[in-house]
Amino acid sequence: MNVLKFGGTSVGSAQNIRKVVEILGVTENPKIVVLSAMSGVTNMLVSLNQASIDKNATAIQEVLAQLKAKHYEAIADLFSAENQPEAQAQIDSFLANIEQIAASGRTLTTYAELVTYGETMLTWIFSQYLTQEGVSNVLLDASSFMNVGTVENPDIEAVSKALLPQLEQNPSQIYITQGFVCRDDRGALATLKRGGSDFSATIIAAAVNADGVQIWTDIDGLHNNDPRYVEETNPIEHLTYNEAAELAYFGAKILHPQTVAPVIDRDIPVWLKNTFEPSAAGTKISNEYHNRGLKAISAKDGITAIKIRSNRMLGAHGFLRTIFEVFDRHETSIDMITTSEVAISLTIDDTTNLQAIKNELSVIAEVTVEEDHSIICIVGENLIADQESYKAFGILNSIPVRMIAYGGSNNNISLLVPTREKINALRYLNAQLFQLQGAIA
Repeated sequence: MNVLKFGGTSVGSAQNIRKVVEILGVTENPKIVVLSAMSGVTNMLVSLNQASIDKNATAIQEVLAQLKAKHYEAIADLFSAENQPEAQAQIDSFLANIEQIAASGRTLTTYAELVTYGETMLTWIFSQYLTQEGVSNVLLDASSFMNVGTVENPDIEAVSKALLPQLEQNPSQIYITQGFVCRDDRGALATLKRGGSDFSATIIAAAVNADGVQIWTDIDGLHNNDPRYVEETNPIEHLTYNEAAELAYFGAKILHPQTVAPVIDRDIPVWLKNTFEPSAAGTKISNEYHNRGLKAISAKDGITAIKIRSNRMLGAHGFLRTIFEVFDRHETSIDMITTSEVAISLTIDDTTNLQAIKNELSVIAEVTVEEDHSIICIVGENLIADQESYKAFGILNSIPVRMIAYGGSNNNISLLVPTREKINALRYLNAQLFQLQGAIA
């Protein structure tokens, strides 16, 4: 059994859906196919959710019209004339449900019920199209088995217990299901957060002890730098689980930050492939070591730096514990941290509870907050032993680096820079670490 996940761009049009079907035809069976919503649809549903909160009936109708037009367009292209009315009727039924949810009173699950309908509609269309083309398949409702409990630590055994009987009772070579969708520890409908379809795929792979996971996007693997900002980047053929996890957490957009966690202990390899260049090698993520040292650079935006200064800190037992307890009470994770005798500098990427955190800390220390920063992450297995890694620190000569985390992990050097300097930093590091000569002007 293999698990194949296709993102929103891969299923964003009828033409692209046909490409996905071609890929399914040349990949090994049996397989579970995890699909995102069509590109742009989840954003539409998020705006519809806001319209529901605002009780804006006009905005709700506008989004419903957009959703109808997008899915009708795909149906018109994919389905024969005789099959189109049934497909359109089913989409109308879905949209009626969406409208009812949006118009009803708000509940704890309203957001999840609305935003996951994109996957529901697309997987139904996809499954029906396969059937029309003579490809036998079974459509599975992810909400019936994705009993993850908590997103941070998904209950793989619970997912397995619910999913395996469904596979046994409905034998098929191809199963279709929704990414992003799950149930929380109360059993209520929830989501794996934006981009969570990757995570869905590896949770399912772990639950069925799959032979491998293929994540299909619109780029040929994970590159050694961000190709949106840096020229002459290259896809990486092999990454370890640790390298991939570091890169994903610190901003590599091709991969959801928690993707590899479910498959590490089960040693299930993950391939990152390009839907539009399926013959490209892509990137394989596994426990194999092909070469150690520098592999790639990624960047994570939306970082806030907090400096906590107290003259009482020197020799004060329990001071660090007190600081960390504040962040723990407000359920806010810390990305980077550095300390001196009288100060702590740290970063967060979730500012939801920033003011409350600042208020608590101000009682025991002087607190300074700096927003609009980015973490630049340099990753490679046993990077700190790489004799070329010293070149990264030449960045101090030309770019204001706010913090450096080095040695906390053997696989990661992290630099905090103002976001306005992010592109310059990425290009400088690319020139110093990946190119034989020349640096940023």
